[in-house]
Amino acid sequence: MNWGQTFITDRASNFASNALLRCAVLLALMLAAFLPSAAHAQTTQYTNSTDSAVGGINDGATACSPGNYFVRTFAVGTSYTVSDVNIGVLLAHTWRADLRMWLSSPAGTRIQIVNSNGGSADNFNVLLDSAIGTSVSTHSANDTATAGTVVPGYQRDFAPVSSLNAFNGESSTGAGQWTLEICDDAGGDSGTFYQADLFLSQVPTNYADLSVTKTVSNATPTSGAAIQYVVSLNNAASSPQTATGVVVSDLLPLGLTYTSHTVSAGGGTYTLGTGIWAVPSIAPNQTRTLTINATVSATAGATITNVAEVTASSHSDIDSTVNNGATGEDDYAARSLTVAGTRVAGVPPNLSVICGPNTPIVFDWDGKAWTAGTTNNNYTITGLGLINYALTTDVAFVTGSPAINATNTGGNGAGQQSLFLNMNNSSVFDVSTTVLTLPTAVPGMQFTMFDIDFGAGQWADKVTVTGSFNGATVIPTLTNNTANYVIGNTAIGDGSSSGDQVFGNVVVTFSSPVDTVTIVYGNHTTAPTNPGNQFMNIYDFSYCSPATNLSVTKISQVVSDPVSGTTNPKAIPGAVLQYCILVANAGSATVTSVSATDNIPGNVTYTAASMKSGANCGSAATVEDDDATGADENDPFGASISGTSLVATAATLGPADAYALTFQVTVD
Repeated sequence: MNWGQTFITDRASNFASNALLRCAVLLALMLAAFLPSAAHAQTTQYTNSTDSAVGGINDGATACSPGNYFVRTFAVGTSYTVSDVNIGVLLAHTWRADLRMWLSSPAGTRIQIVNSNGGSADNFNVLLDSAIGTSVSTHSANDTATAGTVVPGYQRDFAPVSSLNAFNGESSTGAGQWTLEICDDAGGDSGTFYQADLFLSQVPTNYADLSVTKTVSNATPTSGAAIQYVVSLNNAASSPQTATGVVVSDLLPLGLTYTSHTVSAGGGTYTLGTGIWAVPSIAPNQTRTLTINATVSATAGATITNVAEVTASSHSDIDSTVNNGATGEDDYAARSLTVAGTRVAGVPPNLSVICGPNTPIVFDWDGKAWTAGTTNNNYTITGLGLINYALTTDVAFVTGSPAINATNTGGNGAGQQSLFLNMNNSSVFDVSTTVLTLPTAVPGMQFTMFDIDFGAGQWADKVTVTGSFNGATVIPTLTNNTANYVIGNTAIGDGSSSGDQVFGNVVVTFSSPVDTVTIVYGNHTTAPTNPGNQFMNIYDFSYCSPATNLSVTKISQVVSDPVSGTTNPKAIPGAVLQYCILVANAGSATVTSVSATDNIPGNVTYTAASMKSGANCGSAATVEDDDATGADENDPFGASISGTSLVATAATLGPADAYALTFQVTVD
């Protein structure tokens, strides 16, 4: 039956747009606060402050050749087994890269701790500790070192170039001495030694010596291949105690998709979402294993590192500290794989295809004002409206950032401006968050981020981009270059790129309506514990012009008839029918003055005062009178009937909004 046709008109407006991991880490930290850490029952400091004001450290007196080293020794009079060694050194020296240093034990073990590190920077005021996540090889800043400088504490903490853990288990005394050797391997610069402090920790009597190892079945798999990790937890045969309440953290990194896992007998449980392997107990000379099966989801050339570490235990450990992220300790194990194949720069989606016939609206940072250091700014774009940029960070932005500058140009030529974000991260979990709020949704958009790359021993850029539309999540397409790879809506730097090169660029494309964009910038797990300064730039934006996309749907149902009543009624004469006219805006722009007209045919009679309006057919409950006047015409929808012509109106209809009008008729 043809119950009439419905017509719709409108006048468009001018606007035609690692929680689980963090929870796991927080849980481990809370456990660690109540449990012993490393088994450092007693630490003793031994100091040598015989300076070298006369006959200082230079290439003539202390050249890097046998017999010429600058030597300082430490008097250790008590004999015990060593469980940990740290050493601090204070000396003045121009051009620090001239220096090399070694530490030797009474047993004759000799470890190089500094190897020509620091370039043209001056002085050395550093505590060397293998538990620190950042190597002294990355130390490029000037240090303070004078005759009046008081140490400890030392100005910087770094890991030495070779692990001091080689001394663990040795005797504190013996035939030899603890000896610091320093030499100068280049001419033209000299310096003065002021002080060194040797810190020796002794093994306690009550400990469990836990260690973790990890294997991977294939170090060069193809994308889509199945791989297997085996994580082994061991309590050394020499341990005097059974460890209980042991927790090993192994959260699968991005680029791997979990398929299954098994644990050995007595191995406890593994929780996928948190990466927590809880081992109830492990006796001396016992090993527990966890096997994790996964599929490689990363693209060619991506390097993925999977880490396991003891994060809690009932007993102290002879040579490790739980949950400190120290790569040199034996309770920490990591295995990397590199996805086979040669990486090439991806090809981003064509925004012109997404936008259709309309030319994209471009927001160019060139010439825009941004007071350096401010974190909230607005910009008006013709054809779109006012856009807000709001930035927050876990740590302070470096002075002068955020700012609009040409620090990174992404291969677009000198002077190209973009939004510069420079953070001083003290943890791999520190992030900055940039939220872009549009005045109305756009059908699609595209922008580029510069310098998403990797610095060995320094940082591993990680950026996650998410959108929203009317509160619903929208996932963009990220397109990689050769210094990074993409997994879902996350880009991870694993190669080097200068700020003026394209290799670190990542293109972000939204191919469906979006009104808010959130950019979270920080580090991947392949970064050191203390990444330090790192930066990236957010380049120009291109927006598809907002557009409306109106549709109208008409549905009907038989409410009752004179024969059956409301039980399975039929559309016979005298039956009551209910109609619903639903008008929806699937577009990204707000439409105004919407009017839908329905012509009621001659074989039915309209039921007076039966019109109701609402956001959809099921919730249409607001009573509308039959005329075109009064407050009910804008609450927020209106309705009226004149003769056999019924009209439903809405003053505005935003993106993804809809309105409905229901009414009843009687079959003649």
